[in-house]
Amino acid sequence: MDTTALFLAGAGTGLLAGATTCAAVQLGLLAGAVRDAAGSARPVVAFLTAKLASHAGLGAALGLLGGTVQPGPRVRGALLVLAALILVLFAVDLLRKARASREADGEHCSAPIRRAAPIRRARSGRPAVLGAATVLVPCGLTLTAELLAVSSRSAAGGAAVMTGFVLGTAPVFGLIGVTVGRALALLRGRLTALLSVALLVVAGWTMISGLRLGGWLPQTGPGAASAADSARFVRTDVTGTQVVTVWALDQGYRPARLTARAGIRTTLVLRTHSTRGHTRAFTLPERGLDMVLPVNGETRLDLGTPGRGRMRFVCASGHYPGAITFR
Repeated sequence: MDTTALFLAGAGTGLLAGATTCAAVQLGLLAGAVRDAAGSARPVVAFLTAKLASHAGLGAALGLLGGTVQPGPRVRGALLVLAALILVLFAVDLLRKARASREADGEHCSAPIRRAAPIRRARSGRPAVLGAATVLVPCGLTLTAELLAVSSRSAAGGAAVMTGFVLGTAPVFGLIGVTVGRALALLRGRLTALLSVALLVVAGWTMISGLRLGGWLPQTGPGAASAADSARFVRTDVTGTQVVTVWALDQGYRPARLTARAGIRTTLVLRTHSTRGHTRAFTLPERGLDMVLPVNGETRLDLGTPGRGRMRFVCASGHYPGAITFR
């Protein structure tokens, strides 16, 4: 894949991510950047510029070093858990400031009327620092873009993927940043508590995704595999190899639960059709295996001869899990 194609792939992933997971996971950093800006677009621009620089640098490093620096599922899961903890810290900080603002309002009501103090400008350099820090708080689709950067095997290709990705997220991030900044300036502490609760919800969601991606969360979700699905999607070819077929769709894997025979050679076939979501980055946590599936096509994975037990799989973001139970 040439540099232009990698840039477009990154931009397409970024457009999807900006409106979904990245805007949610990195909302705490963005809110911190615009908190004292009175709705100005300047800190948003500084935030996005620093984000672009840090991600382009990371992409170049990933592309240059290739598979030698490819983070495994457990490392990425740990990064998502770290992202969740950072969101909790921001939520607690916003709640503390909201409480302080309410107390200050109460004091103003009981004190003689004074001239209103001017709204403080955002601290110099803080938006840029927080924008650069987004590289440490990846959403699921950021991880997908990073896998594409690794697969490029070149610094230019890796930088192109991540540059396109950040530029793809920029429209939504810019709109959210200016909106949040103006809302915080107009409503002061009244909106801050609501934003804090939203951040805590997102933190919980991110934490679960990270634990699932790392293989540290007990398998949950739909019930046992149906006999009809197992009969339809598990077959034995003429060579005696068991073939298990799973479709990677934008909203999950179908079927997400399958039952197959243990003790025989098995091939997993992953099929995609106009798939552009998280599920294209397919992960087997227990095996530390990652692969980026094509938008359209079929990918075959040799599973060897699995013993009895459950083989879990999940998308790179940890959002869509599934499992094959070998009996």
